[in-house]
Amino acid sequence: MSHVGVPRGTVRKRRTLALLTTGVLTIPVLAGCSSGGEETSRGVPQDIAPAARETVTDGSTVNWAVDALPATFNAFQADADSATTRITGALLPTLFPMDKSGQPKLNPDYLESAKVIEREPKQVVLYKLNQQAVWSDGREIGAPDFVAQWRALRGKDSAFWTARNSGYERIEKIERGADDLQVRVTFSKPYADWRSLFSPLYPKEITGSPDAFNDGARTALKNTAGPFVLRAVSKAKGTVTLARNPRWWGDKAKLDTLVFRAVAAEDRTQALTDGKVHIADIDAATADRITLARRDRGNNGQPLAHGPGSQITPAEALRSWAQAHGSNEKTAEIAQVAREKNRKAVVAYAAEQKALRDFAVRKSLEPAYTQLALNGESGPLADDRVRRAVARALDRQELAQTVLGPLGLPAKPLGSHLALAGQPGYKDGSGALGEQNAKEAQALLADAGWTLGGAAEPPKDTKAGSEAEKKGDKDADADAEKKGDKDADADAEKKGDKDAEEDKDAKSEKDGKKSAEEGPEDSADSAAEREKAGQASEDSAASRAEGLYIVGEDNKPGAPAPASAGAASAVHVLAPARTAATQGAALLRQAGTAGADGAVAAQDKQPGGAAGAYAPVGTAAPAPAAAKGQLGKDGKALTLRFVLPSGPGSQSLRSVGDKIAVMLEKIGIGTEITKVPDESYFKDHIASGAYDLALYSWPATAYPATDGRPIYAKPEPATDGSLLVEQNYTRVGTDHIDQLFDRAAAELDEKAARELMKQADARIWAAAGSIPLFQRPQLVAVDQQLANVGAFGFAAPRYQDIGFKNRQAAGSPADRKK
Repeated sequence: MSHVGVPRGTVRKRRTLALLTTGVLTIPVLAGCSSGGEETSRGVPQDIAPAARETVTDGSTVNWAVDALPATFNAFQADADSATTRITGALLPTLFPMDKSGQPKLNPDYLESAKVIEREPKQVVLYKLNQQAVWSDGREIGAPDFVAQWRALRGKDSAFWTARNSGYERIEKIERGADDLQVRVTFSKPYADWRSLFSPLYPKEITGSPDAFNDGARTALKNTAGPFVLRAVSKAKGTVTLARNPRWWGDKAKLDTLVFRAVAAEDRTQALTDGKVHIADIDAATADRITLARRDRGNNGQPLAHGPGSQITPAEALRSWAQAHGSNEKTAEIAQVAREKNRKAVVAYAAEQKALRDFAVRKSLEPAYTQLALNGESGPLADDRVRRAVARALDRQELAQTVLGPLGLPAKPLGSHLALAGQPGYKDGSGALGEQNAKEAQALLADAGWTLGGAAEPPKDTKAGSEAEKKGDKDADADAEKKGDKDADADAEKKGDKDAEEDKDAKSEKDGKKSAEEGPEDSADSAAEREKAGQASEDSAASRAEGLYIVGEDNKPGAPAPASAGAASAVHVLAPARTAATQGAALLRQAGTAGADGAVAAQDKQPGGAAGAYAPVGTAAPAPAAAKGQLGKDGKALTLRFVLPSGPGSQSLRSVGDKIAVMLEKIGIGTEITKVPDESYFKDHIASGAYDLALYSWPATAYPATDGRPIYAKPEPATDGSLLVEQNYTRVGTDHIDQLFDRAAAELDEKAARELMKQADARIWAAAGSIPLFQRPQLVAVDQQLANVGAFGFAAPRYQDIGFKNRQAAGSPADRKK
């Protein structure tokens, strides 16, 4: 899919915003509480047809489909995309690539060793480089390259246009060791994710000057250090051609040439059958066709039982023949044209199926997950009770089954925002929010003031005393937060170490359950705000020309207009993000504090769920909304704007969206579904905040403390009234979550850092701004004679091992077309 340009600050860019490529949109446990302790999770293994190098032929060319030619070869620029990552992976050093379990693993092609040699008074890492490692011009890779990249990315020189620099700003100095092959890096403050740095590593000729960094590396890489070198870029042909690197010191690349060819998602099947590509990410429909083609291999020329014409019954075929040979000339002509068109379609389909027999479908789970994002900036979803109600209405098992089940992949809902199943430290943290429960979801909505008769009520007059009321509520919240934070800090200090914090977290998880927090401190409940958001939604909806329908609302004449938040008229400018080192000013607001009116909050709960996920004692849950209609408040129906992509590769994502809409309708929430072009989906809606609900994906990372922080950081107000949201496009966050990320980033003990990330994940669940649904499927069509390539899962490809199993296979199928 085409990549969307997204404003990114100075943080380390998390690779998933190449999410919005057709592959992401195409693909596309709250169902169970966490068990409490460390979980042994088993990920889906990679599927790459592994073969020993001695069984792989030397020579030949392989064509690999990418969504589009890369906008830049500089991975540190804002418009770097998945093609940039794929291509630079074969050209440049990656010091710690991810292995099959999603952990960073030292790459011996570039490093003899790399480790923390000092912790006090400051952290020092010593890199010892492979003595054979050289750039393609023959110069050894060494300390000058590290120094130049650090100076370009540390954020002190605005002449370098960088999209990410987290970690580099923590480096105090870089020194040469015994020689240039030893690099000594001293940090000004501890940095647990130091392995994330200097990957990819660029030569000093690129990072040493702003001109080379900003412009030169966009279109060419004259000096590289991988198993391949960049030979040519052809915009006319849509290809990037790599050739075997003659100076490569590692295992020799099996292929002579590796060509990355731009092929749109909708053209992948044709490209495979025409022999233009050997490797391509595909959708489920193309995977089904390949499976059928291989199944039909021995049908001895018999007509296919699928494809064009396969559904025509014998009676229909006889009737068509009779019409084509009948006395009515006009009818006969029409029938003959239709029969000829069908005959050509059958012949073409059969030829395509024959070509597809040469391919195999490699499948695994992609290192990325799809989430339901809830925009908490304004409108109904600014109230954490409404967000939790939405989350607890979802049957995540059903949603996972919808996407993964038909593909034969494990259909298990994802239980973490910060790790995927199979990665160390994975733990299902969804228990912090609570199980799916329609009655409790309805109780949450009732507590938030959304009732069955609310849409018919006249709007309340909020003018008189509204400001004082708002100020009183705000002051009460501030006092509650201040008191809760002060008590929490006092308890932690009394314990004397971080065990106090961990004990508190363990108790919260054990109780169930008890939500770690009330939600974002800036939740908006005032009728005035909802009225403003509703008006913005009306204006925005009226301006849309495509794909609008409303689930859960009759739209009868005279019915009140739906209330919806996040309209385009209220878009905030995205400003550069804070660095990973920024500290929050206050701790998490504690649950269980009495409100301004004396109502008892989280601890007065019914059995079996999370604190804060229930209405105050005595609140009656409304009757099922599916039977009695939609909820409302102050004369406005509870309707959320659900934005989905409209492109041809987004059918699966839209199916998930439709199921979510039905689930919400059952608890009285209407959804106004708007389908927008894929190319504007992220930029004009997600990043700008012009949505209430949306589906998009984030990638896996081996460095959650660094890569996860900007995604879940608490938004901060800017002087111009906009929000600094970093990559937190849900606008939901807390100070305590930020602090947990900061502590984990500075924690050099890996086990302790993982525990802090589990605590952060539980609080992200409780805030209910992002609801993970499932890990995305990974389907790759690969020439069946190719080895060591396919659905890689977590692991980075070893490009030097890819090749055909024998020379005869090297000419199949693409080379036969030449």
